[in-house]
Order: sequence, then C-alpha cells, then structure tokens
Amino acid sequence: MIRRLSAGILILSGLVACQQPPKGKVLADKYCTSCHMAVTPDMLDKKTWTDHVLPNMALRLGIRVWSGNQYYPPMPGDKPAAISIDDWNTLVAYFKDNAPDKLPEAKAPAYKNDWANFELKIPKFTDSAFEAATTMVSFYPENGAILTSNGENMLTRWNNKLEAEHTWKLPSPAVAALYKTDSAGHTETILTEIGNIRALDASAGIITRLDVNDTASKQKDIMAFFKRPVSTLEADFNKDGLNDLLVCAFGHNQGGLYQLRQMPDHSYKQLPVWEIPGAIHAETGDFNNDGFTDIMALFAAGDEGIWLFENDGKGEFKSRNLLRFPPLYGSTSFQLADMNGDGKLDILYTCGDNADYSMVLKPYHGIYVYINKGDWKFDLGWKFPVNGCTKAVAADFNGDGKLDIASIAFFADFKNRPAEKFLYFEADPKTLNFTAHAIPVEKEGRWISMDVKDYDKDGDPDIVLGNYAAGFLILDQYKPDWKEYQPFIVLENKYGK
Repeated sequence: MIRRLSAGILILSGLVACQQPPKGKVLADKYCTSCHMAVTPDMLDKKTWTDHVLPNMALRLGIRVWSGNQYYPPMPGDKPAAISIDDWNTLVAYFKDNAPDKLPEAKAPAYKNDWANFELKIPKFTDSAFEAATTMVSFYPENGAILTSNGENMLTRWNNKLEAEHTWKLPSPAVAALYKTDSAGHTETILTEIGNIRALDASAGIITRLDVNDTASKQKDIMAFFKRPVSTLEADFNKDGLNDLLVCAFGHNQGGLYQLRQMPDHSYKQLPVWEIPGAIHAETGDFNNDGFTDIMALFAAGDEGIWLFENDGKGEFKSRNLLRFPPLYGSTSFQLADMNGDGKLDILYTCGDNADYSMVLKPYHGIYVYINKGDWKFDLGWKFPVNGCTKAVAADFNGDGKLDIASIAFFADFKNRPAEKFLYFEADPKTLNFTAHAIPVEKEGRWISMDVKDYDKDGDPDIVLGNYAAGFLILDQYKPDWKEYQPFIVLENKYGK
C-alpha cells in the first residue's frame, strides 16, 4: 500500500513538473512584459532573434553586448543589470531553441487584377537628380489642388491638371497637413514638419502655418522643438471657444502626445497628454458623451496599442487601453469607422512598420477590423494579411452605402506579391467581408503616403499616393522596378460615370 501510494505521488509529481513552463519562458514573461505585450519565439526566425532583436533588448536591460551577440555582465562601476547574466543566457537559449529557422509566408486570398472603378492620372513632372522621396500627399480642400512634400524639404502645390504651380523651401519635410477655413472662406494650412526622417530624438520638428494660396507666404511657427512629430489635429478641449491643437510626436526613444492649448492672445501652451514615444495617429470626439472632446491615439513603439484619453474638462485626461499589440507588429495607422453598419464606431487598424531590428516579412502584418461591441470593447471581425502594411482608409468608393478599404504597403513583398503595395477592398453588401482588387500600379512607385477625398468634386472619393522610391529595402538581392522620379499618382474614381 505504501509502495503504491509512493508511486502515485511520483507520477503526480512528474505530471506537475511537465506542466511547468520552461524557465526561459518564465524569464521572458517577467522581463519582456515589463515594457510591452508578451512575445513568443515563433513570431520571428532564429537568426533575427539572436543577431538583432535580443542583442538590442540586452542593452536595454543593462547586459553588455560584444561582437554582435556575445553577452557579458556589467563592468564594475556600471549601473547594475535588471537581469543576471545566467538568467539572460537562459532566456536567449529559450528563444534560440524554439524559434523557427524561417517564418511562414502569409496566406492571403487571391486578388482580382483589374482597375475596379479607378483611372490612373499621372502628374506633369521632370526628372531630377534625386529619386522621389515624397513624405506627404494631401488633397487641398479648394480647387482640386494637391500638396506634396519630400525629403529635399520642398513643399509643392499642384493644380487640378496635376501641374506644379509653386514650391516653398521648408526647414524639414512636411508629413501632414491640417486645413483651417474661417467664416470668410479663407483657408490656412497647418503643416507638421517631422524634423528628421531617421529615427533620432533630436528636437527638430515644427508645427507651422502657411498660406499656400499666397506664393509670397512665409511659414509662421506655432510650436517648435518636437521630436519627430507626424500629425496634428484641431479641437476645443476646454470649451473656451478657442481651438486647440493635438500633436502626435513619434520620437524615437522619447516622444509623446501633446495638447497645444490656445491662449486668449492666440499663442499656444504645450501640455503633455502622455509622454512616451510612438504616438503615430490620433482621432478626437466626445467618446463618453459627457460634452467634452476626448482623444483616441495609437502608439507604435514598444508598448503598442490604442488608448482612449477621456477629457475631464479641466485640461487633464484619464487613459484607458482599448487594444494592445505585440511590439513586433509595427503598428502604422488606425481609423474610426462604422464598418458593419450597426451605428457604433469600429476600428480599422494596420501594422507593417519594418524599419527596426526585425526587418523580415511577417505573416501577421496586415489590415484588421475590430468591431465595437459597446462601451469601447472590441472583437476582431476581419483581417487580411498584407506584408509591411502602412495605412488603410475606409470610404464608400463604389456608392453602395458600405465602407470599402484602400491600403498601401511600404514594406510589401516586392518579389512575390508586388501588387500588395496598393490594394482596394470592395465591401460585401451583406457581410463583413471584402473582395481584394490588385489595381495595377505596382510599377508606378512605392507608396508611403495616401490621402482620400473627392478632389474632382464629382461625388465620389479619389485617392492620391505618394512615392518614396529611395532606400529602406529589406529584401536581399532585390532591385526596385518601380518609377524612381515620379512623385505621386492619382487614382480618379470613375464610379457612376
């Protein structure tokens, strides 16, 4: 009897031991999740983990790195490491032993290869000494004009015949434009100038005004010294009758989401909403129905996700996480839109930034639709894999009352799926599903920016795509085959014509 009981205890102990997670996983969950959502070894290939991502993480934890991927404890006098060298090596071994040699390819449904309801329009331009490095395309609200900016710090206004009308020299590239039209119908442009395209923490970004209807206009700075600002919105956050601004400063290791409160003398006071890097896009609205304008923002560095910032009416915001994503996703954009027609705002989200320590094609990059189930709680309703997806915009492109989707991918699979650089998704009229159209513009450029508006005033939304032809290639032995000097194209919507 005693022998049988002892054997049972041994078997039970063995089962419990088998159920314990490996020490490497325990360590990864402990140390990695202190900064971001948990990651698993199967999210990257073995070489990318061991040669790129883990050495970078080691430095952040205080472990010394030598010769690429050799690890040593801190030197005497250094700041103590957050993890022991033995535990770190155990963590590294866990990722190395469990990561695949190669990530699987994304399995995307077939595309329809056609023009759908679009027609290609090409600008009138001359080749220059520099490849196209368009950083912004924006439909101007008047006269069918288009504004573009580029890596040479130039801002250009194009007319509705796609002819360049005037060019301004800027301190740095513009990446976003906000238009303010007064009661007299005069439109002022607020430009977000990034300062540095490269991932640096230099405070060189500027939010500035410019009258693009006046060729003699000079920019008038609203606020300078931001760390890589990427977008600016307008809202009256404190209900004083003066419109404030909201700035997403992506930064690098530093950055944040900032309110620029307009003062009675029309100057602006900078107030932080949340000072962490990665603020890439925001939307505003009274999301909790209390009469004050709230903020919803996507952060895309480290701890990636979408947060709701509820306005207390006194200049303070209470944060609430809505969606969270692993740091390898490389979040790039989101949009609030009622995708299923139930009267609630859903989230159209994209991920695909690949200019980091893991520059490989990832099968989880793509487009996601999260359905609002009430009280800003979301369930995944639809997804579509798109390598290196950069942005998606929902709009009714075919006039059937359902929201379709247009997407761009700066880090697409140029070798095997070049069409995914631009895709048009036509909504099913009865279900939350879409038919993918590969519009044949993959040879026209490499798209980093997109705007959607009815630029020709015919009642349907058109699309402009900005070409950043130079650099940032992640595929070995790949030679670009797109137009190198063409700054942008327009896809004119011909629905109903």
